[in-house]
Amino acid sequence: MREAFNKQLDDISEDLVQLTRRVGSAMNRATQALLDADLRLAEEVIAADAGIDEITSEIEEKCFDAIALQAPVASDLRIVIGALRIASSLERMGDLAEHVAKQARMRYPNPSIPQELRGTFAEMGGIAEAIVSQTGAVIATKDVTLATDIARHDGEMDRLHRELFRIVLSPSWKHGVESAVDVTLLSRFYERYADHAVSVTRRVVTIVTGEPYAGVSLEA
Repeated sequence: MREAFNKQLDDISEDLVQLTRRVGSAMNRATQALLDADLRLAEEVIAADAGIDEITSEIEEKCFDAIALQAPVASDLRIVIGALRIASSLERMGDLAEHVAKQARMRYPNPSIPQELRGTFAEMGGIAEAIVSQTGAVIATKDVTLATDIARHDGEMDRLHRELFRIVLSPSWKHGVESAVDVTLLSRFYERYADHAVSVTRRVVTIVTGEPYAGVSLEA
């Protein structure tokens, strides 16, 4: 009985790692579509979000089955409930990648961002790729010492988010209100993507240590 339950938990963990890979690929491709005004790639990202939703639903069903059939308590219940919440955050990360792709599609054939901001958004895309990769590693290994790297990536994303706000509010901004709104929305999508990665990592810390989620800090 216990062996079967452990197998269920392992399967759920593997599915969560797979989900991090999917949402990581989605944001990577969405960023490329944004930078290159690539309609085909944007459409692919948007269409692929259904697959992310499907994996999330499968994880939820496995968690519900584990609760119904095994009636877990204490640390086992914390693992299952934590997995449900992690899946929800990862699914939301996929949605945010989809939002980036939809923004690229909406402005096609024109770019969604001014030329001089391409470097900043490329950097945000790189941080998103790094933070979701680290998040997958935390889920797979339960190594909570990796959490400090995720906090660092999140801090870098927050810095770029603030920098973009400063740029669009500057008197020297010359691209108009519509472009300012586009940049602000896109920046927010990347910032929230990183925030969800932090939330996932905090959930893993709670699972591993038993520390209440509200009290978990990823800072060293």
